[in-house]
This record gives sequence, structure tokens and C-alpha cells, in this order.
Amino acid sequence: MLIVLPPSETKSHGGSGAPLDLAELSFPELTPVRRELVDALSTLPVDDALETLKISEKLRGEAESNTRLWTNPTMPAIERYTGVLYDALDAATLEDTSRLAVGSALFGVVRAADPIPHYRLSGGSKLGGRTMKSRWGKLITEALSGEFIVDLRSGTYQTLGKVPGAVTVRVVSGETRQVISHFNKHFKGEFARALALHDAGSVGDVVDIARAAGLDIEFDGGPELTLVTP
Repeated sequence: MLIVLPPSETKSHGGSGAPLDLAELSFPELTPVRRELVDALSTLPVDDALETLKISEKLRGEAESNTRLWTNPTMPAIERYTGVLYDALDAATLEDTSRLAVGSALFGVVRAADPIPHYRLSGGSKLGGRTMKSRWGKLITEALSGEFIVDLRSGTYQTLGKVPGAVTVRVVSGETRQVISHFNKHFKGEFARALALHDAGSVGDVVDIARAAGLDIEFDGGPELTLVTP
């Protein structure tokens, strides 16, 4: 089982790892596109990057950091990404993170231990006039084929490489039955943590693991689960 998490806009800076070496990343079939994107992003003038990335002057440091993608230090991907989902996941307290991966506009998909630098690029960005979806084509889908996938990526990142048959999760309010957005990431983080502690080979296994962890999961026999919040 591989649990594919969504990335986060916020990321930890710094790191103690050597500069980016694409040969060190999982899914080597993604290397050519990764190289093209890193080269394009790192050579994009900072003023142009602010517009391309749709970020304000206050975040100029993010664009400046992109110019050093080949030289900045790295850290494991699971430590690089931060935010609500990653707080709930609390990967630092997991003995084994090998079942975790993260979707990425820049790297396609990386496993938890893959060393990556700080960067700023979203799945909805255009770089060199091309969308991330057009750049990745079918490569991410093909890279993830052959494994049992639990896909927790947001819609934007799923479109970069859809995985037919993957288990997905919809988070709804127990009171209104409406899809929730504010706490969506928190509950997906709890869900991912529960799964990371066990192995699963079917959607039924996933349901059993989640329910044993105290999560309210509705299952109609298909690959889409509904997680009902308190």
C-alpha cells in the first residue's frame, strides 16, 4: 500500500541534506520532467516568479528560494511539508513512513524519505506557458500503477496523475452531511496516520484499519470512502 498525500504551500526551510540530486528520488521515470521543471523554475527571474506563482511581494523570499533549487540543502519530503494535515499525521512519531508519499507539482510524486529542497510551485501554476497537467502527461499515473494506492491528494493534484481504482476519501460533516473544507486536511492527516501504522491490500482492509482507529467511515463497496467528522 502507498498512501499519497497532498503537498502543502507551506514548507520548512533549510535542511541538513546534500543539494538536490534527482537520482536520489524514487520513481526515476519522472526524472526528465523533474529536471525540466527544476531548470525552468530556478532560472525564472524573481519578479516574473511573483506573477507566475501568484504570490505577493511579502513572499518574495519564496521566489528567491526557487532560484537556488540546485544548491539549497534538502530534507526528507515528509519533513519538508508542513501545515494542518502534516500536524495531524505527526510523522516524526511514526516508526515507519515507508507507506507514505507526497504528490508534487515540481517532482510529480516522492516517497516520504526522498530528499528535496524548499520550493514554491503549485499544481495550478503555469510555467513557460504550460500547465503542470500538460507537462506531466501520463507519467505520474504510470509511475503509481502496480501498487495499491490510497490517494488523499486534492482534486488539482489528482488531475496531474489520476490513479484508476485508487481508494479516495471524502470528508463530510456528521451534522449537515456537507463536504467540509476547513478541517478536511486535519481528518485526512488522522486517516493517513492510522493507515501508516498497518499494511493493507484492499479497500476493505483500509476500512477496517480506519474504523479500528476510531474513525467513522462509510463504505458502499466502491473505492470512494466517506469519512464522517464528529
